[in-house]
Amino acid sequence: MGTPAAAAVGLNLQTDIDQVNGLKRFLDETGKDKRKFAAKNCMTSPPLYQPRRADRAVTDESWLKAMLHKAPYGALGTEWQGQPFVKPTLFAYDEAANAIYFHGAAEGRTRLNIEANPRTCLCVCELGRLLPADTAMEFGIEYASLMVFGETRLVSEPEEARHGLQLLLDKYFPHLKPGADYRPIVPEELNITLVYRLDVDQWSGKQDHAASDFPGAFYYETLP
Repeated sequence: MGTPAAAAVGLNLQTDIDQVNGLKRFLDETGKDKRKFAAKNCMTSPPLYQPRRADRAVTDESWLKAMLHKAPYGALGTEWQGQPFVKPTLFAYDEAANAIYFHGAAEGRTRLNIEANPRTCLCVCELGRLLPADTAMEFGIEYASLMVFGETRLVSEPEEARHGLQLLLDKYFPHLKPGADYRPIVPEELNITLVYRLDVDQWSGKQDHAASDFPGAFYYETLP
């Protein structure tokens, strides 16, 4: 026959077990609700290429292509085991192929990420004027931006790799011509440089501009 103290310990232990089981049941039910909520919202979420503000969306393909041609660089988004990576990237847009070329080192995070998951995105943007207001809520900016979604692969064919690199050279050094101002790309250089091709599946453009005489508007580079 146990002592009163032992009985009290046993009672407290059973109470703790009951509380743990109750908490487990609560978490299980909460998890189900969250999964249902996530599934419901996933089904109703807009496509990646559809901006939330329809009044600022740009669907004109000529505008989207021009944005890619003139952007000096972009932010490339890749993923590794659930961890996103974003890096500034020089790129060139091949309009005929509707593809984006960029290059990188033979080893590194970009290659590992893309080989593990080729789904990538590229963002380019422009900052216009800053727009002051009478209330904090109404401050704003002018901007133009473009998101590109697609799959990226390593270019394995030497001729395509040469084409991608030449597009980059022509974009950033348009006044210099191969064979006249510098030695053209040689096979040895292709062996030590990786060329990537991002095939555009979808894109999403946005912009917002104010009237030219907007009171107090100024550019960030010329802060008052």
